[in-house]
Amino acid sequence: MRVLIINTSERIGGAAVAANRLMEALKNNGIKAKMLVRDKQTDQISVVELQRTWKNIWRFVWERLVIWKANHFKKNNLFLVDVANTGTDITSLPEFKQADVIHLHWINQGMLSFKDLNKIMISGKPVVWTMHDMWTFTGMCHYAGECERYMEQCHHCPLLYGGGGKKDLSYRTFRKKQKLYSGVHITFVACSRWLESMAKKSSLLKGQTVTNIPNAINTNLFKPHDKAEAREKCHLPQDKKLLLFGSVKITDKRKGLTYFVEACKMLVEKYPEMKDTVGVVVFGQQSSQLESMIPFPVYSMNYVSSEKEIVDIYNAVDLYVTPSLEDNLPNTIMEAMACGIPCIGFNVGGIPQMIDHLHNGYVARYKSSEDFANGIHWALTESEYPNLSEEACRKVVSNYSERIIAKHYIDIYNKVTGSHA
Repeated sequence: MRVLIINTSERIGGAAVAANRLMEALKNNGIKAKMLVRDKQTDQISVVELQRTWKNIWRFVWERLVIWKANHFKKNNLFLVDVANTGTDITSLPEFKQADVIHLHWINQGMLSFKDLNKIMISGKPVVWTMHDMWTFTGMCHYAGECERYMEQCHHCPLLYGGGGKKDLSYRTFRKKQKLYSGVHITFVACSRWLESMAKKSSLLKGQTVTNIPNAINTNLFKPHDKAEAREKCHLPQDKKLLLFGSVKITDKRKGLTYFVEACKMLVEKYPEMKDTVGVVVFGQQSSQLESMIPFPVYSMNYVSSEKEIVDIYNAVDLYVTPSLEDNLPNTIMEAMACGIPCIGFNVGGIPQMIDHLHNGYVARYKSSEDFANGIHWALTESEYPNLSEEACRKVVSNYSERIIAKHYIDIYNKVTGSHA
């Protein structure tokens, strides 16, 4: 069976990492999988890049201009929405023609337009679409926050300046999706049970198949190593309890940095001795900004792209903290747990599906810096840390390993192609 995975980027962003890992998992389990991307970052032979032209750059800019205009020429929320008004027709590519299944992932920012998507839908090839956020079933936002209009019909979008209008850009994009999905059958796959439940509430996906399969991870690469050795490699102190915090852009409000900063201040206030025993490792753009914000020593790693380096960083720390306010099924939690590192996160999105409270980590009350601080203190001092670590690793191996996830997807591919292979 030949599967073509489609994603805007090969390696940048959570969806790209997840799509790439799925391709490897499928290849290791007997499926001929290729990945089609607009932005290629490696020389991986099974990843095919769209021809690089000035048109690709123009498409990206054109979509932003349309959103900018609808937003009364304000920059606010410019990258929180996508309208798929421009893209590339991929149906004439040999990779498309040879594929038995077309597997869409994150296809925004000028990769595929509604017109291009429609050509895929009417090509007669079965389509599976993995949702890494809410975009497929909202008007145009990737995360709806408190807004529930997507359940019936998007309009008066809170992400548009002045709250949009009755027939604003979100309304028009929602209508385009209604038209795209009508009369075709798509198998939508959410990466978490939380996202699956949200998708099922949207009027856009009524009558479509919606299920959930988590992301895959290579547990032969992401696994526990000797902590002292890992710290030496990463030039980190051996005598401190280390917390890890990071994201592609740590200043992104959705990542909840202010709650983590507050939690750190509370810890030092309540347990002054922690000031000398705890350190914070940070990776991501602008990570050095954290140095002046939190009362612990900060060890800045900037953006790390090599997976082997990332494995060393996870193994060098004691806890991974993720104060994210909206998230689907974060790859970072999965990576940390696979390395035997317990995680602390808020009770939101797919996070409580991954972290089993007091069993392999700590799930804090949503937006409670105090409970987040409690979780950090508990995991570092009061818990049976070796047990926590072991259970974190066990959870990933038994739920998210390549073989298990590949099998779930192969079952879906067999179903949509009518194959019993």
